[in-house]
Amino acid sequence: MFKKFAAEALGLSDVGLIVPPRDYDKVDADDYLFHEDQEKIHFLIKSKKDEYCFTNLALVHVDGDSAVSTKRTIKRYDYASHAVGQVTIETAGTIDLDVELKFTIGDKGFSIDVRKDHLEALKDIYKALHTIGKLQRRDAVGREHALQSASVVGSMLKLNAAQDPSAVQAHYRAVLEAMNAAVLDQHTRRDFGEVFEKYMHA
Repeated sequence: MFKKFAAEALGLSDVGLIVPPRDYDKVDADDYLFHEDQEKIHFLIKSKKDEYCFTNLALVHVDGDSAVSTKRTIKRYDYASHAVGQVTIETAGTIDLDVELKFTIGDKGFSIDVRKDHLEALKDIYKALHTIGKLQRRDAVGREHALQSASVVGSMLKLNAAQDPSAVQAHYRAVLEAMNAAVLDQHTRRDFGEVFEKYMHA
């Protein structure tokens, strides 16, 4: 406990601050966004070593070696291919100086310490991440149903094989195009800007 107080007093701990929108253009993560694809920052936590940048398309993690090193590794987790889950907030006790945001994205787990006085803002990102995970799970069910439907249609085509091979090929192409549209577009949301706009109150 005393070590934690000493680290905070000396500025050695890695407790994060929530960056206000007016300063988004000053952070390192902004340089790695796909602005050309209308990617924008909706929430950003910055500590001495790291930046955790939540955009409408992905989590961009600027991973620092240490507080005194300028070396950075940029890691990107697109929501389209990385499911969000296990979102929790661990609130501070009487003597704690920080709260903790925990979640998984894909197979990567995050545990981010944030100053206790930022709890209200942290509740917003908790709601947004929880909702993103819920929508992703819904999309996964839709993709599974689409694949099952394609399998059934494929079996039907085999049972009713036409004499004309070109007709069979045309049917298969139509099924494939419909399945791709369902799996890759209709049931794989890439942009969660509306979710962030709904829950962010910065």
